[in-house]
Amino acid sequence: VQLVESGGGLVQTGGSLSVSCAASGRTFETYAMGWFRQAPGKEREFVAAIVWSGGSKYYADSVKGRFTISRDNAKNTAYLQMNNLKPEDTAVYYCASRPDRIAIFLLPHFRNYAYWGQGTQVTVSS
Repeated sequence: VQLVESGGGLVQTGGSLSVSCAASGRTFETYAMGWFRQAPGKEREFVAAIVWSGGSKYYADSVKGRFTISRDNAKNTAYLQMNNLKPEDTAVYYCASRPDRIAIFLLPHFRNYAYWGQGTQVTVSS
């Protein structure tokens, strides 16, 4: 499975951005896709995850109510709509996918994902 993110950029505080993750290859094996982010000097941090079949969603507390994860099964693409962005949201955003079923409470752990995209930079200016 290959994952390609797009849509990052620079936005002012309070603005919105949407990032996408297009999957190719053995996408029929996808159980869940997640978004993670990593700021300079910080650990990789969970943002959101979605179960591909059924659409159950899971969010980090820091983005709940501001970010929305979604997917388009026909396009094998996951999206992350980010609203009311804050400077602390500045990071490289990565999408990841997992082929096998797992308990939803384990989706925030980056080690539970098999495939990763190259990342896209999101910068929020104050």
